[in-house]
Amino acid sequence: MQLGRLPYLEALALQERLRAARQADVIPDTVLLLEHDPVYTRGRRSDPAELSFGEAWYRERGIDIVDVDRGGKVTYHGPGQLVAYPIVRVGDVLDFVVTLEDAMVAALAEEGVRARGRTADGRAFTGVWVQDRKIGNIGLHVAKGVTTHGLSVNVDNDLAPFGWIIPCGLPDAQVTSLREETGATGARLPCFRKRMGHQLAVALGARQRLVTPQRLERALAAQPVG
Repeated sequence: MQLGRLPYLEALALQERLRAARQADVIPDTVLLLEHDPVYTRGRRSDPAELSFGEAWYRERGIDIVDVDRGGKVTYHGPGQLVAYPIVRVGDVLDFVVTLEDAMVAALAEEGVRARGRTADGRAFTGVWVQDRKIGNIGLHVAKGVTTHGLSVNVDNDLAPFGWIIPCGLPDAQVTSLREETGATGARLPCFRKRMGHQLAVALGARQRLVTPQRLERALAAQPVG
């Protein structure tokens, strides 16, 4: 489902509703595709030093800070970055992480960018890289076999906010984007969103079907209470 641009906490609340519905088998596996207003999210393994300028400094620059229950450390989301939240049933979590990496790699390949997943190098390197430059992040939370949170790919977004933190807890990591890697001008996000949606469906072994927010709300309204 394509949601456009949403504040982070609004998208988080929607994920939690969808997770409960998926756990109850009210809805099938669902993927949300969207952008966020500028925000730093801190995962369960985050260290305060990763936001080295102090929270007030970041908020003065219009960037919110939210603590979340996903794995991983601090990262940035903002306009021009594609975020995908798969609300799906999973078995082996590590296999699912690799599945998400593979989908990102495939979508980037369609844009002419050669990337690779690095989960095998250790959890600090989870995500997708172009040589030694990180272009895609993954952070998940699994409850009763259903995932929330997910992945992000830098497409057209401003990369400067990554330089104001220790992204993903890696002080020497470089961050890149689809725009940086291809030198393309103009907005690439609409096209890449379609590629990413398709590749996620392929990776998850599902038939892609676009769902409107209104139809999803009707399904959520049918969820039993208690």
